[in-house]
Amino acid sequence: MKPIDWKNAHEQLVRLAGSRAALDHEEGRWLLAALRSAAHVRLGYATFAEYVERLFGYAPRWTAEKLRVAEAVEELPQMDQALRDGALNWSALRELTRVATRNTEGEWIEASKGRSARQIEQLVAGHRPGDRPDDPACPLTRKHVLRLELSADAMAAYKEAIAKLQRDAGGRLDEEEALLQMARQVLGGPTDQGRASYQIALTVCDRCGRGWQQGRGELMEVGPEVVEMAGCDAQRIGDPHVGPKPTRAEQDIPPAVRRQVMRRDQGRCHVPGCRSTLFLDLHHIRARSEGGPHDADNLIALCGAHHRAHHRGLLIIEGQLSTGMTFRHADGTRYGSVVAPQIAEARAEAFQALRSLGFAEPQARRALQAACAHVGNATADVLLREALAAAGR
Repeated sequence: MKPIDWKNAHEQLVRLAGSRAALDHEEGRWLLAALRSAAHVRLGYATFAEYVERLFGYAPRWTAEKLRVAEAVEELPQMDQALRDGALNWSALRELTRVATRNTEGEWIEASKGRSARQIEQLVAGHRPGDRPDDPACPLTRKHVLRLELSADAMAAYKEAIAKLQRDAGGRLDEEEALLQMARQVLGGPTDQGRASYQIALTVCDRCGRGWQQGRGELMEVGPEVVEMAGCDAQRIGDPHVGPKPTRAEQDIPPAVRRQVMRRDQGRCHVPGCRSTLFLDLHHIRARSEGGPHDADNLIALCGAHHRAHHRGLLIIEGQLSTGMTFRHADGTRYGSVVAPQIAEARAEAFQALRSLGFAEPQARRALQAACAHVGNATADVLLREALAAAGR
């Protein structure tokens, strides 16, 4: 057998890596062109994802990522050139385009030199678009990846479970929301309407308000909206490290009041049009941090999805049962009406930024409301700056 020339093998792999990067660049450009020209429609395909799957064998998610990166590099000339020249491979670019902007792309390219795709993924984790590589990472923005390979019967059962959750919720749930609902049910939803929904252990710092949730022996920091949701409707066990005996759990909302609210709201989410009866929380309309009482007039039942949306700034809930309730999207439009997505996204992003800076939820809402009154439909950065000025910071 002829001995293998390792040097030649290496040179050929280097050549292929450069060619692959150039092909990835060209592929992304033509995928965008085909999408924008609706080539799949003219060829009789139902979706663009199906069209690409038949051409390349890509799964729909992979096609979506290819398109996302191709669109991103249209606004990032240095990264576009780096992929074309083979200085960056597509896997590295996929991570860098999550955070790089035209003003920061050079710094991210420099910081990624000599790093593997996995190291670049770690470098990017916890950063937002516009951040620089040396900026401190925020653990709350980091996504955790869950990959599963399922047998046919397990996959069928999973799809049936998702379909049932969607029917119970009265609308479409994304995968994160669906898995969260599944987990909450498995972890022990209440069998008594007088008991709080939250049976998950959260550790909350009394000084800064940050919260951590246990996950098989590991503490993982959760967002402020999760802490606020739990604070609306929770049982408190005190500090398990203080005293020789365990403390008795105390429920914030008296069981009788909780049952009264559930009966009044007919055991379903109070948001207009929502039919969800699944794992409901009670929500304080006037926040507890501002003296909101545990009275039935200050409490409404919300499904997990709407409760989370409110504490993320995506849904605005105001008023009282006795005087009338209002439900609005983040852009200010009545709930259920046509939403201006860019305005809603900018306002929600500014709200979440204020919360991450330590603003209590009511303070963040007031500051953002003042900013919107002053600058109207602005970008998240402008809204944040105006909100900070309105709050005297």
